[in-house]
Amino acid sequence: MRSLDVARTVCERFHPGLLKELEQLPYEQREKPGSPVIDLFRIHGGVGLLIPESYGGHGAAPLEALRVQLALGAVSPSLVAAVSMHHFTAAMLYSLAVKSGRLTPAQTRLLHQIVPDQQVLGSGWSEGRTAANILKPAVTARPVEGGFLLSGSKKPCSLSRSMSLLTASTAIHGEDGGEPELALALVPSDAPGLTVHRFWGNDLLAGAESDEVRLEDVFVPSEMVVRAGADDPTRLDDLQSAGFVWFEMLISAGYAGAAAALVEQVLTRKRGSADERAALAVDMEAALALLEGVARGTGREPGDEESVARVLVARYAVQNALPGIVARALELLGGMDFITNSASAQAAAATRALAFHPPSRIAASEPLLTYFDGGPLVLA
Repeated sequence: MRSLDVARTVCERFHPGLLKELEQLPYEQREKPGSPVIDLFRIHGGVGLLIPESYGGHGAAPLEALRVQLALGAVSPSLVAAVSMHHFTAAMLYSLAVKSGRLTPAQTRLLHQIVPDQQVLGSGWSEGRTAANILKPAVTARPVEGGFLLSGSKKPCSLSRSMSLLTASTAIHGEDGGEPELALALVPSDAPGLTVHRFWGNDLLAGAESDEVRLEDVFVPSEMVVRAGADDPTRLDDLQSAGFVWFEMLISAGYAGAAAALVEQVLTRKRGSADERAALAVDMEAALALLEGVARGTGREPGDEESVARVLVARYAVQNALPGIVARALELLGGMDFITNSASAQAAAATRALAFHPPSRIAASEPLLTYFDGGPLVLA
């Protein structure tokens, strides 16, 4: 399948040998708890995809990153679900470093070590909290001498058992009881008070390590907390919006890659009539074209309202298309494939998880209607 072949070529350029090693593992081993796929991702330099070259990374463009995600999603939905969290977090952190130039020496040293040490970044944002604002912190920070004590929980938190560093958006509550200040805390995974607890109970995507991370009075020094600053109070809000665009684009591409792999099997094995195969391929390519269009139109700092709206439109259109595509692919692959090989059915089922990443289609309906009518796009 041409689009997947292009994606594989791009992935091989950035991470030589990774796809080959993943494909040598049985599908069920890639997707089970304790899967080696995240370690293989690190061994093949995966963490540096979106990190600037000046920090030792690849500095991939949005379209290149999208194609890497497509290729990885075709072999391991668990891996692509997990590393989407790392990549969007890296894009935000290094954008802050390059754009503002106001990080502390300790923060700068840390960012220079991520690629050499192949450190995986966990993301302690607010994803997963029912009926909560997706861009508001789930973790609170209490000022103490020399820093802050962080408390809260992130569940699910992908990469929970492989991460070297947790990046947690936090709400700093002052003594005056006023509006809390948004900040970003950089927390080592071995910090006292940070614990990981089993949370994920589904066999699908079990290799993503999406368990609960708890913070109970975890001390973080002041120099490891990024604050907005009085001269630019919205910079962290803007960065979160940029990270949101990256995440929606990359996670959608990952699930689309899993669906595309099923379509490729239908084409390779010439299942069904030419008309059925062509119709299936056209629908799959249309979904991929939507995502590629978003990637082509996305700059290095995609935090503007138009970028958010554009990526949401593509994400929901792809989300709508994938169930029908994978159902038709499974039908054309036939009953014997279903009976003798669970991998196809598992990959198809895994694509449904796109619907569960925030913001849900229902939650975004009113904000999008307001935006389409000329108003602001306010996600809550």
